[in-house]
Amino acid sequence: MFRTLLYKISYIVLRTYALIMFRLDVYHYQRLGIGPKIYVCNHPSAIDPFLIHLAAPREQMNVLITQKAFNVPFFGKYLRAVGEIPVPLGLENGMAAIDQAERHLRAGRSVAIFIEGHISPIEGGFLRPRTGAAHLALRTGAPVVPVGIALRRDMTVNISSKISGDKSEAYWYLRGPYSITVGNPIRFEGNVDDRKYVRHVSELMMHEIRILAHESEGRMRRLKLAPALT
Repeated sequence: MFRTLLYKISYIVLRTYALIMFRLDVYHYQRLGIGPKIYVCNHPSAIDPFLIHLAAPREQMNVLITQKAFNVPFFGKYLRAVGEIPVPLGLENGMAAIDQAERHLRAGRSVAIFIEGHISPIEGGFLRPRTGAAHLALRTGAPVVPVGIALRRDMTVNISSKISGDKSEAYWYLRGPYSITVGNPIRFEGNVDDRKYVRHVSELMMHEIRILAHESEGRMRRLKLAPALT
């Protein structure tokens, strides 16, 4: 009950901030029904794990976010309170986050995962997809909703900070046009233990995300505000 209330309040605050600071543009291919889904997205800036909530206005979504964010005093407690999912560094540790995401899905909540694993190259383009989203889709059978994000990469700001004594850098996007395209749900079936097939599913997801990200960019181009994704 408390988590749901906190989430709703946070969503209102986030949307208000986004409408003030960004030229927000969210397009859905179709109206998505209620029920657990896996939103799989590209990751052009450090603000994405927060703004991605605006792609699912009718449901509570929990996002896989780097463990470093959970180490920030007070902010980390807030992330846990609303149900966000920490992703430890390292591939083996990362699977623990996938396990937690599976529990969220089976409890009826949607999750969002950034398939590149890190922020996309600042000069444009995309990183090779990680396999966590494919594992999650094949293990649960939940529908995958591909999401393509576009923004003004030249307006991102490199911010350095120290978390738990470790220096951390990230590209933040604090204002400007921000475009999201939410695609049609896709279901995947197959053997999750077949590593070649899991990689293939990951590439299929990334292909859809690239298309949607370019669609987002295209809408920004019509406003003469677009970056180049390549």
